[in-house]
Amino acid sequence: MTVTAVKSAEEFATLINSGKTVFVDFWATWCGPCRMISPVFEQFSSQLTDSGAEFYKVDVDELPDVAQEWGIRAMPTFVAFKNGQKTGDLVGANPGGLQSLIVKQLTA
Repeated sequence: MTVTAVKSAEEFATLINSGKTVFVDFWATWCGPCRMISPVFEQFSSQLTDSGAEFYKVDVDELPDVAQEWGIRAMPTFVAFKNGQKTGDLVGANPGGLQSLIVKQLTA
């Protein structure tokens, strides 16, 4: 699976309540560190196609209400969701930390 851009708050709510493990990259087009780690997030999504997890990204400038609802204050912020609940997060462009977040959520 590739990383899919979320286009609306309604779509976001549906995705995080799907019952699947969902990873979301909260990013902004003007954020240099976001552009740096985006290929890493894409790589994880490609490598984990059989995991059942889904990978999405939310542009905080396009969906500010979603970012505010989840307390996003810095970009990039990666958040894991399951059954509508936040199960983990990582603030910053840290490839090792991102891998740890994903592995921890998929083995929980």
